[in-house]
Amino acid sequence: MVKKEKMKNPLLQKFDTYLETAPFSRIKPEHFAPAIKKYIAEAEQEINHITNNPQTPDFDNTISALDFAGMQLDRITSILSNLNSAETNEEIQKTADEMMPLLTEFYNNIKLNQKLFERIKYVHEHPGKLTGEQQMLLDKTYKSFVRNGAGLPEEQQKPLREIDRKLTLLKLAFSKNVLQETNAFQLHVTDEKDLEGLPETYQQAAQSLAGQKDMSGWLFTLQAPSYLPFMKYVKNRELRKQMSLAYGSRAFHNNEFDNRNNIMEIARLRKERARLLGYDTHADFVLEERMAQNPENVLKFLDDLHKPAYPAAQKDVERLTELAQKDGIEKPESWDIHYYMERLKEQELDLNEEELKAYFEQEKVLQGLFTIAGKLYGLNFQPNKNIDRYHADVQVYEVTDENGELIAVFYVDLYTRPGKRAGAWETSYKGQWKKDGVNSRPHVSIVTNFARPQEGKPNLLNFREVTTLFHEFGHALHAMLADTVYPGLSGTHVYWDFVELPSQLMENWAYEKEALDLFATHYQTGEKIPAEMIEKIKKSLQFMEAYATNRQLSFGYLDMAWHYHFDSDKAKDVSKFEECAFAKTQLLPYNKNTNMSVAFSHIFAGGYASGYYSYKWAEVLDADAFAYFKEKGIFNKEVAGKFKKLLQSGGTKHPMDLYKSFRGKEPDVKALLKRAGLLQ
Repeated sequence: MVKKEKMKNPLLQKFDTYLETAPFSRIKPEHFAPAIKKYIAEAEQEINHITNNPQTPDFDNTISALDFAGMQLDRITSILSNLNSAETNEEIQKTADEMMPLLTEFYNNIKLNQKLFERIKYVHEHPGKLTGEQQMLLDKTYKSFVRNGAGLPEEQQKPLREIDRKLTLLKLAFSKNVLQETNAFQLHVTDEKDLEGLPETYQQAAQSLAGQKDMSGWLFTLQAPSYLPFMKYVKNRELRKQMSLAYGSRAFHNNEFDNRNNIMEIARLRKERARLLGYDTHADFVLEERMAQNPENVLKFLDDLHKPAYPAAQKDVERLTELAQKDGIEKPESWDIHYYMERLKEQELDLNEEELKAYFEQEKVLQGLFTIAGKLYGLNFQPNKNIDRYHADVQVYEVTDENGELIAVFYVDLYTRPGKRAGAWETSYKGQWKKDGVNSRPHVSIVTNFARPQEGKPNLLNFREVTTLFHEFGHALHAMLADTVYPGLSGTHVYWDFVELPSQLMENWAYEKEALDLFATHYQTGEKIPAEMIEKIKKSLQFMEAYATNRQLSFGYLDMAWHYHFDSDKAKDVSKFEECAFAKTQLLPYNKNTNMSVAFSHIFAGGYASGYYSYKWAEVLDADAFAYFKEKGIFNKEVAGKFKKLLQSGGTKHPMDLYKSFRGKEPDVKALLKRAGLLQ
């Protein structure tokens, strides 16, 4: 019976497909549970072998062995987790709900294994002669155990396990609710007059969506490719208001999908967990292992940017208000901002988004990224249609270096669909490591939510989508170029406030003529994007940048409110708590019918709790880093070689040491203020 089950279940067999890629088309939701249970048992045997080793603990038999333990379990759980984000359904969600508590218990059993910790502690106190990378892994492993309660007495470990179990379930519920509420709303328009201002391409997409549901007219959803153009172009203010309120009130409806209790409980449990481990707050716990070091430094960083950004952002809103008043709107609301921002951009920059889109055909943008990566890092991208994929939309590439050696397998998943969570992200289906003379290469994926092309028409990207693609590709390069011995230090396994540097740095090439000339051609005429249009794009970097900076800072302050200033009594009224957190950045009236926190996936379901500030911190790094490229040439081989080394190094060195090796100095915040036009 077991043998028959193994034959049927591809997850219980070695991935014998080309390059050992996941056999997606053969995987069914019911395959995950038996596979995960089997590989948990195997991983437990590996851990027991390390723990009960009669030899004196050393780096190889304890630290290295632990880092390589449970590799197949990691692969299977990464497939489940990634599918639950990119191509989920009720069966996969149910499977994730059932498996995540088992996995949490398994990882807790490791972190709270006293006998294992004693071995790690012994090696930490008697390291012997180690390489820099080995010392980094040793320190990281030891800290990880201490920071997860290994040093706690047994009576305190039990509540820690329970907290971790509850947090796992709460985060799953949070994500499920946001996805449900996002998918539940639709705006059905039957009168074409209500679409005044909306470009033809977006009207056609909405008409196509309505047709798919056997409806007449036009259909709009809260998915980004539908929602954002609607808010930017539709003149009908009442409909913009409907869309805005629907988006802003996701998981905030006093129904079964309301996230208020979930976020309250997540914040409370995180604080309780931190206290058990000897920290005052979750932020104190998290930031100990970040470049920022502590909450006070984060708040000072946010305040230092807030000081020049807020008064400039007020002026940005004044300009929008003047424009809105011409339409009889005395004070603009949140549903007016995107609309009048687009009108102002057309006036001040003479930059028409629709005209600009004509130069950014999706496939050419993707090929342009590949060309840029080739010029910078010597990479080649070859499509391979024989590699299995989890959805027909996904494109797969083999990535090789100048010598034809395999660097990575690269999955590209661009289009929005109901089973995909909102946003854009990079992830891995397999990491990179070196063992037994083999450099095992990674399988990397980027996921976005672009509109699906209309039949027979090219898919044209707006410039925000172009920079999104560049951003996620930067993350992908970090993962693809990984070249470390140990999986725990490979690729994006770096401090969280350093992980955004490669992605945000990559966005800079989207504004440079030398790069744009490689791929930005008119989809009809083939002409290169005009130099004057590029200048307008570059000017747009500073357009409403104070407003954008202030908005990002508001999210950073909200994050710190939930994880540093959190108080259960004060946060009972989620709206009031959020309004207080936004107070110093508030530019428009706070709307009590909407709530950011209940759908703030980055901090309540993703890895950005106490770390949302890192987006702005990474902008400091990327502005300073790109200033170096600009000084030497954006395709300068020497500078690119230094940055490639940084990407290859993963987490083998402290981020500031890596940055200084690349740049020759610490980053300067003035580089960001100058780029944003905020430097007085």
